[in-house]
Amino acid sequence: MVVRFAGEGSGVAELSWGQLEILGAMRRQGCWLALSNVAPLPAGTAVDDVADWLRFLMSRYQVLRTRIRFPADGAAQQEVYAAGEVALDVVEAGEEDPAEVAERVVVEYAEHDLDLAREWPIFVAAIVRDGVPAYRVLTVCHVVWDAFGALTVLADLRERAASGGVLPRPVTAAQPLEQARWQRSPAGQRHNEAVLRHWAHALRQMPARRFPAPADRGGPRHWKIEFASPATHLAIQAIRSRTRAGSAQVILTLFLVALARVTGVNPAVARVAVNNRFRRGLADSVAVVTQYGLCVVDVAGVSFDEALARLGQRVVATFKNAYYDPVQLAELVDRIGRERGEELDVHCYFNDRRLDPDGGPVADPPGAAEVRAALPATALSCQPLTRRGSERLLAAVEEAPGTFQLTIEADTRYLSREDLVACARAMEEAAVAAGAG
Repeated sequence: MVVRFAGEGSGVAELSWGQLEILGAMRRQGCWLALSNVAPLPAGTAVDDVADWLRFLMSRYQVLRTRIRFPADGAAQQEVYAAGEVALDVVEAGEEDPAEVAERVVVEYAEHDLDLAREWPIFVAAIVRDGVPAYRVLTVCHVVWDAFGALTVLADLRERAASGGVLPRPVTAAQPLEQARWQRSPAGQRHNEAVLRHWAHALRQMPARRFPAPADRGGPRHWKIEFASPATHLAIQAIRSRTRAGSAQVILTLFLVALARVTGVNPAVARVAVNNRFRRGLADSVAVVTQYGLCVVDVAGVSFDEALARLGQRVVATFKNAYYDPVQLAELVDRIGRERGEELDVHCYFNDRRLDPDGGPVADPPGAAEVRAALPATALSCQPLTRRGSERLLAAVEEAPGTFQLTIEADTRYLSREDLVACARAMEEAAVAAGAG
């Protein structure tokens, strides 16, 4: 079904820093990082209602009306269109369960070879039974938005539904077209130069390697582990109560301590995902503005509390210097590597994906016996990645009530499956020792 749309704003510009950041991740991981949502539809929903919903999205958000050009002789560009047409796929479930059909459509969308230069970065399907919509599938490319951008869209959709389909409030946050223009301005260039100076100092001080010497461990090469630890969750609460530190700072310290323990490389170095929406004009931006700051902490031979304190001294600078031109940063890493006569590895990533990390102070912290009693409930799984690549290492903390949920993806040329498991276990051990000690 063809859906026509028109919205405010159009033009051509260089890519925003957030767009460049996520395109780099897409190249390294060998896929277009599809983000999908399946939603049941209320009784009485018509196909035209789903079409209107899609039209609203396309009209309101410039990121969905954007195509990315990759000229052979220059930098990539974003082109935002004022109007156009997009397809709504209407899929008849027949005798099948519409929910199962919806999940199959999600897989088909993710496996599609998306062409960002010729296709809109969005796919929407209405899963119908006898022509009546039962589920809606939405899949977008990660270049469209990050998690906090998606939250803005959800808030807009709730407001639209509450107002009977009308959303008079205009978009005021800077969208990628405007972001790119600021980034090329004198103010944007001054900011970028200051960030690069901070990185240059850190790059000259840090150890060059993140991992032991690369080794061919056979295939499959790219693996993922999923680690769920209720004991770590309880220990983090106890540590928070004792130290007054936030859980994000506690968990990052646990990761850096575990990483140094498993790899034998110290100071521990990780690129930490930073939600840049604390910056002017970006609070409600429907875009990718998350980038990675560089965190370097010496954790050798110190207590957990001392490591936590050392991270506390560095974390503000990590967040402050996580908004930059990724192309110029990569050139800086290469240049300083040549100066040092060795490759600088900055491909260890950490992302705390929880949307509400703490939810207030710990009212009744668990005791040591309660923390240790939860250890048998730890669960671990390990499986190869189905996509073509991965980061050298990406550790992500996921939203999971009542437990600590960690995912680690890695290229086993740099860290073996056994080391991935050891890293997760080391985080649990450090947490329990510090929280139940």
